[in-house]
Amino acid sequence: MITFKYYITTPLYYVNAKAHIGHAYTNIATDVLARWHRLKGEDVFFLTGTDEHGKKVETSAEKAKKDPQKFVDEISKKFKDVWKTLNISYGSFIRTTDSKHKKAVYEVLRRMQDRGDIYKGVYEGWYCTPCESYWTETQLKEDKCPSCGRSVEKLKEESYFFKLSKYQKPLLELYKNNPGFISPEHRKQEIINRVKEGLRDLSITRTSFDWGIKYPGDDKHIVYVWVDALTNYISALGFPDSNNYKKYWPADVHILGKEISWFHAVIWPAMLLSIGEKPPKKLFIHGWLTIDGKKMSKSVGNVIDPVEMSKKYSSDSLRYFLLREIPFGHDGDFSEKTLKEKINNELVADLGNLVNRTLTMTEKFKGKLEGKDELSKEFNLKKIEGFIDNYEFHHALDEIWNFIRAANRYINDKEPWKLEGKELANVLYNLLESLRIISILVSSFMPDTSIKMNKQLGVKTGSLKDCKFGKLSGKPKKGDLLFQKIKT
Repeated sequence: MITFKYYITTPLYYVNAKAHIGHAYTNIATDVLARWHRLKGEDVFFLTGTDEHGKKVETSAEKAKKDPQKFVDEISKKFKDVWKTLNISYGSFIRTTDSKHKKAVYEVLRRMQDRGDIYKGVYEGWYCTPCESYWTETQLKEDKCPSCGRSVEKLKEESYFFKLSKYQKPLLELYKNNPGFISPEHRKQEIINRVKEGLRDLSITRTSFDWGIKYPGDDKHIVYVWVDALTNYISALGFPDSNNYKKYWPADVHILGKEISWFHAVIWPAMLLSIGEKPPKKLFIHGWLTIDGKKMSKSVGNVIDPVEMSKKYSSDSLRYFLLREIPFGHDGDFSEKTLKEKINNELVADLGNLVNRTLTMTEKFKGKLEGKDELSKEFNLKKIEGFIDNYEFHHALDEIWNFIRAANRYINDKEPWKLEGKELANVLYNLLESLRIISILVSSFMPDTSIKMNKQLGVKTGSLKDCKFGKLSGKPKKGDLLFQKIKT
């Protein structure tokens, strides 16, 4: 039997500050996809990690009065702790301070040089340190960074350049020949329009700070943080010669936020074309989160800590809300009030209630649990799979919830409290089988909830091939409520 591989990545997160809800949103969505492909029986490689070099990190370490390496060690561990709290099932965590990463960066630069794609010159222009981005005079908005709106600095320094301009035509051909390379569609068109305007060669080294990978053969130069960071997607696999690299590259999908789309959709594939490697199969670019309708900002004081939210409401409730409420690929709003409503009206009233009602009746029943399928018509696995394959998590959850609500209606229609014997056994059989299948369908979104359901059902967690009636087994035993109602 052929096992398909699935290589999925998050971006690397910059370690100048701790993880916030925006980082969590990216990793939760990526985790859902990784878990779903494992349910399909695929060989999944799920990569996340931290971006630990650059002037911004050096400055943050100085402010904290810490050695840069010690500073990044501490922040990187905090990111791992957040992912543990949120149940992120990554298989590999790459750090740009890892020795294998440095070796891969050197190999990438060597190949680019051998291709004749690097030359030495002088960079003069504007630089945004928070974004680690170069801008021309015409790109600035009111003399500020067009991406983050913060101040930029004028730079003039010796630099090595990558001949990005050489790859304008090859990149446009890549987009044309692979229409699904950038999703959603509106993000793709933004990139294409900008590339058509022309590409400038990219400054790929800096000399004004020390914290980073030294340019091979010229120690006064530090490799530009984005050339360094983007290489993680192949360095984590042991590029260039490891079995993992040969097995998993190209990546099936890079999941990322729209603020870093240019680097991933233009600079990264151009680098890969330069070194003779395949580009990733797909980039999926999601939107930004606002908080109660306002942009998330430290100065406003509305930055959401995902760990605090998870402790307050459970990690599964947070995971569910983020992917149920916001169409992936679009901007969306995080509202604690709406989160509470989702918990009460959907997690408690629908799923929690269905489990509790079913197992309460099952514990009282003394006969043999058997019957004929009357509920499998209420869910469509291929439809759910299609939504997830298209990154439409909210529609997938809609479909799963239609099944949950259909099972609750089934109880109301059948009135099992009035039944006994085989008639009651048939109703309980249908409800227990529905719950077993629901536990599989929600396991990617709410892994803890799925485990709790299976424990009460007395079954092991299944895979997608088990999403069919006729596999009833185990000894159900009611446990604690899955979700607690929240006071609003």
